[in-house]
Amino acid sequence: MTTAATQGTPKRTPFFTRHVDAGARMVEFAGWEMPLHYSGGIIAEHLATRRHAGLFDVSHMGRFTLHGKDSVPFLQHVLTNNAEALDPLQAQYTVIPTATGGAVDDAYLYRFRRDEYLLVVNASNREKDWRHLTQYLDAFPEVDLEDDTAEVAMLALQGRASRDILASLIRRGRLPEPRRNELSIATIGDAQVGIARTGYTGEPVCFELFVPAQDGPRLWDALVAAGAEPVGLGARDTLRLEAGLPLYGQELGIDPDGEEIPVLSFPLASFAVSFSPRKADYVGRDALQRQHAAYGRILRRDYSLISDLPKLTRPVAVTGRGVAREGSEVYRDGERTGWVTSGTAVPYWGVKGEGLCSIQTDDHELRSIALAYLDSRTLEDDVVEVDVRGRRVPALVVPYHLRSDAPPCARAIVWDHTAEQRRLAPGEGEEKARGLLLAAVRNHEWRQEECVNLIPSEMTPSPLTRLLSVTDPAFRYAEHKKSEAFYDMEVFYYQGTDFIHEVELMLANELRAYLGCPEVETRVVSGQMANAAVFSALVDYLNRADRRAEPRRIRKVVNNHIGKGGHLSAQPMGALRDFVARDPRTELPAVQDIPVLEENPYQADVPALLDLIERERPELIILGKSMVLHPEPVYEVRQFLDAAGIDAVLMYDMAHVLGLVGPHFQRPFSEGADIVTGSTHKT
Repeated sequence: MTTAATQGTPKRTPFFTRHVDAGARMVEFAGWEMPLHYSGGIIAEHLATRRHAGLFDVSHMGRFTLHGKDSVPFLQHVLTNNAEALDPLQAQYTVIPTATGGAVDDAYLYRFRRDEYLLVVNASNREKDWRHLTQYLDAFPEVDLEDDTAEVAMLALQGRASRDILASLIRRGRLPEPRRNELSIATIGDAQVGIARTGYTGEPVCFELFVPAQDGPRLWDALVAAGAEPVGLGARDTLRLEAGLPLYGQELGIDPDGEEIPVLSFPLASFAVSFSPRKADYVGRDALQRQHAAYGRILRRDYSLISDLPKLTRPVAVTGRGVAREGSEVYRDGERTGWVTSGTAVPYWGVKGEGLCSIQTDDHELRSIALAYLDSRTLEDDVVEVDVRGRRVPALVVPYHLRSDAPPCARAIVWDHTAEQRRLAPGEGEEKARGLLLAAVRNHEWRQEECVNLIPSEMTPSPLTRLLSVTDPAFRYAEHKKSEAFYDMEVFYYQGTDFIHEVELMLANELRAYLGCPEVETRVVSGQMANAAVFSALVDYLNRADRRAEPRRIRKVVNNHIGKGGHLSAQPMGALRDFVARDPRTELPAVQDIPVLEENPYQADVPALLDLIERERPELIILGKSMVLHPEPVYEVRQFLDAAGIDAVLMYDMAHVLGLVGPHFQRPFSEGADIVTGSTHKT
């Protein structure tokens, strides 16, 4: 075990000369000489990150590595998040807690290798964190904890262009999977670089890079030559403030009244706190559970446990003239309700247009925003006042200042934005109806005669079919179900529906012949509903022996990830959400992605898939995609399931290829599928 270096004169990162040569204004921060900004200034660097790609030297942050068989038990005890949930090449945000539910520090835990963990901590807390962590080592003798801050350099590359910049430099290896907290190891130049999809700016396209210190300057040069814009600590702070991310010493730690700030007073921290039974009794667990219980009640506006969480950190937009600063008091209804923890004026790019048609302009503006530590009874949209140099300036509690859920860029959310109102048809009564009819005819002509439809799954029905779709049955109730009392005959709840029944039987018979299957259900109105019906029926089947207990969900599912062409309706975010269990190890939906070929992410890696099935033994396997280049391995999976004796339902969602069933593509039932789903309006 090695110990952290002691503090002395300000230290320099491997990139110090690069900063000086680039004209950076250097300042001392947490014992390091760091660039505050370069010649263009903080505003330009902030905007460059939001528009293109910013390059940050973050080598001043502490980097601890852990090896040994007690590493996971140790991390489970001294961190709030579930370290056991990390598979190799994954990362997670976490907190080093105090016994009373505060934060020694917040941190990021990375697992680049199966037998090694990397814990990145704040620069100002490195020595304190080291002392705190080492006091627990005696209980975990098989842990080797080392301070590798000097040996490993760390950079952040953030912004929409960062992916292309990084990809252009990789000689061997690849970028991480395009999901937050995914990792990879690649070769850039002659250096091996750990790449993480993490960051502190709110950008959806973001990377942090770990490289041997001696190779760091060459990596910096390559990134700058490829187009990355160097960014200093000043813009790093404005970017994280706009993103609503905490800074230790302001949003976490000790408040201005000298009281410990509860970890869960910062709502984002809830993603960093686990109460998994597998974590046992870790440091601060009892206090954090009390905070968690209080937060749940506060969300319901029940303040009976508010003493465990008296304040919450909320985004605040200053609506009057003035700039909120750290320490500024905040008032509501004339009473002090808290204070600003972080605040300044930040720039943002102008936007022209609305929704998907909106584009960033070359103009920018400034806005005064803050994070504020406020009484937990403060609500979103509450009007408050911020003390700015003795003046009380109006402000508004807002849900966020920035959104990152519409890649490739983060988008500023401005408190007084008003959407353009669509103009409705003018006039009243018959005039309005006539206008609507004319608009409908015009739209029909445009779509049918002047457009090339690029959605192959949308078929144009024949004129005869369209005429039939407006005849009487289209507007009738025709609900029915089988009744065992009548030998499983369909019993209709409404009369006068014989014709509807006849058409349904004809359709079912045609589909049986077409698909080669004995049972068909045509009443579901979409592929999403078809999948939901299957998942619901499977849960019902799994619980058929006990109708009184809380029904259990599907324990394990294997499917195609949406990023590799998988159907939305087969994802935990889609129709599967309410029917799949949580994995007790990861605390995530118990879904495993089908492995794909390295050279072709749209084709299943069959040997790896069969290994996954053998290891995980799922109850449901969902094949099928919305982005289709190849047949699915139905036959191979069926043969393996039968040979291995694995009792899994094999489902094939053919919504996008249902019209291709046959000898030239796939015959799903003859290949071994149990269930096929599809959409009535496709193929």
